Amino acid sequence: MSKNKRTLKFRPDGTFTIAQFTDVHWIDGCEEDLRSRALMETVIREEKPDVVFFTGDVIYTGGVKAGRQPCLDPRGALREAAACAEERGVPWALVFGNHDTENYITREELAAEVEAFAHSVFERGPAELSGCGNYALVIEGADGKAAAALYGFDSGAYSGLPHVEGYDWIRRDQIDWYLRESRRLTERNGGEPLPALAFFHIPLPEYEQVWRTRTCYGSKHEDVCAPKLNSGLFAALAEAGDVMGTFCGHDHVNDYWGELHGIRLCYGRATGYNTYGRDGFPRGARLIRLNEGRRGFESWLRLDDGTVVTSQPEHIPERG
Repeated sequence: MSKNKRTLKFRPDGTFTIAQFTDVHWIDGCEEDLRSRALMETVIREEKPDVVFFTGDVIYTGGVKAGRQPCLDPRGALREAAACAEERGVPWALVFGNHDTENYITREELAAEVEAFAHSVFERGPAELSGCGNYALVIEGADGKAAAALYGFDSGAYSGLPHVEGYDWIRRDQIDWYLRESRRLTERNGGEPLPALAFFHIPLPEYEQVWRTRTCYGSKHEDVCAPKLNSGLFAALAEAGDVMGTFCGHDHVNDYWGELHGIRLCYGRATGYNTYGRDGFPRGARLIRLNEGRRGFESWLRLDDGTVVTSQPEHIPERG
């Protein structure tokens, strides 16, 4: 970890709060971008998170409609999008989405920018791994030892195989890396898996499975746009026994969560205005709170209309 990186610590009251912003889609500081910034600033002011975690598509470097200017300055866009945390001295991290580096900049170039911020706790991770930004952040407890961990995974962008359509998937070398990190942290914790959360942009195929087969809480207004291949990350998480919940974005009008095999699969709440949404579905953020020495976590939504949602609508799947 770089010298300028801040150590993440549980508060004296034993809590640690994460604000998840997802799909901000910052382009150029237009009116929609400024609404996104105002929302993020409100969340940070009201919730006082210990870290902000952007789950992909922080900026949008893809194609735009005729007459619109594309994101020609990705570095500037990233700086503006992250200002909500950086200017307030709040530690922040991110994982890349499919739109962050479509044009004008590479993942490695943008990652170098992210690492350079004073309050960024993002790490590029091992250079030999697929993607960029596979890393583990440790949260220290009152005794200065690791008490919890946050994993970031680069879920890629689009399939690189001509015979497989759709989105990319977390690769086997990334999964092997996670298992090594998990074992290392478990051993340091006296053989007990360290309570952990995982963050990535593109949902795993199990997000569709949990909606179809388990009681879930929240809304599903669009298809789960998961990769067509299941590379086995969820199985690895279940076997390792440390990750209690996963958090993604990508599908802007889904915000549900459900538990599958002991892991809570959670969508964030789409944050950005410079992209598609749905009438009656306000932008917002997901908040996550850990408690030192306890497995499990609390989670709620804070919406742009000022609503704090602690109980989302129940969805019971149809039994065939």
